Amino acid sequence: MKVQYSKPLIDEDVVNEVNDIFTNTGWLTSGPKVKELESELCKLTTAPAVACVNSWVSGAMLIMRWFGVGPGDEVIIPSYTYSATALAVMNIGAVPVMVDVREDFNIDVSKIEEKITAKTKVIIPVDLGGWPCDYNEIMHLVKLPSVVQQFIPASERQQRLGRILVLTDAAHSIGAVYSGRPAAVATDFAVFSFHSVKNITTGEGGAICINLPVPFNNEDEFKFIKFFGLNGQTKSAYEKNQPGSWRYDIIDQGMKVNMPDICAAVGLSQVRRYVDDLLPERKKLYEQYNQLLGQYEWAILPPFDTAEKTSSYHLYMLRIKGFTEAQRDNMISLIAEKEVAVNVHYIPMPMLTLFKNCGYKMEDYPVTYQNYSNEITLPLYNRLSTQEVTFVVSAVVNAYNTLMQS
Repeated sequence: MKVQYSKPLIDEDVVNEVNDIFTNTGWLTSGPKVKELESELCKLTTAPAVACVNSWVSGAMLIMRWFGVGPGDEVIIPSYTYSATALAVMNIGAVPVMVDVREDFNIDVSKIEEKITAKTKVIIPVDLGGWPCDYNEIMHLVKLPSVVQQFIPASERQQRLGRILVLTDAAHSIGAVYSGRPAAVATDFAVFSFHSVKNITTGEGGAICINLPVPFNNEDEFKFIKFFGLNGQTKSAYEKNQPGSWRYDIIDQGMKVNMPDICAAVGLSQVRRYVDDLLPERKKLYEQYNQLLGQYEWAILPPFDTAEKTSSYHLYMLRIKGFTEAQRDNMISLIAEKEVAVNVHYIPMPMLTLFKNCGYKMEDYPVTYQNYSNEITLPLYNRLSTQEVTFVVSAVVNAYNTLMQS
């Protein structure tokens, strides 16, 4: 048997939704499918408004620019995340300030406050693997008088908010729950990724969940963000294409990050059945891994559901107790010999050339390295069979036993 690491869901429903564009609407770039997807995402997340974009990175950059973040500003991020989190910050000229994580892979809130300075404008917590961060703690932190007093607003929107903005990197966590409500509305903004390997995919794409407090009007900000993500233009090509609707304005120096309808159609088919079909299936696979691996004392199982948090079951991030990085790498090679593809999430940013050259040092983030050194991500995707999960676990167990006997 051969088991691939990831496989996007492309079934009859997806094909039919995409074909609807070719047979009915005849529109490829942003249009009615994007609007439908945004509406469905509002229902799923309970967010006041959702704006689709062409990637997580562009969505995060758009919101930081909306907030007036730029050169000289600092943005706090976890040291354990994919590099896109930091690159979005660097792409607008700001400085990513890394904070170590806890054993559950998410940012260590107790270490955030010491990194806050007068230059801090945004905190980006990351729901790694689909496991929500400690949002009550984070939102409490940014509202502390001692933290608010350090905040120096440099734009009208910063003045209105009056504190550090919290922007969730929810690339992994669509459908996750925190404190009894969707995790996507636990902060000011949450940005999803709909990349090919995600729980819901549009091939490439993302979405911004807007959940700003008073005095902001979320619908007004949604309208501006839609314009801002389309070169600052007040009408989409679809709207301009309607009879007599050619006139438009450019209201700001925006970005070109809109999602095309042909991408939205792929995600639209999936999001409509996500809660009742796709997410429960992922949970069942997650539970199967837990049941099969839970009998081995060397297997450190990833975070699962608690009274406060429910995962989106995006990644099954297994850790091997006591293993070094070299032992983990050897184990992956043995698993591959059984034609099972696994992954590692992620190589820590301070180990990558770009960030080393910027002065980040791995020794400053000990828990990040500890988590990484013995982590193996197992296949987890919709329509993965029970038989395939059993085969993956068998390959993992055999690889461990082989290493321990050598």
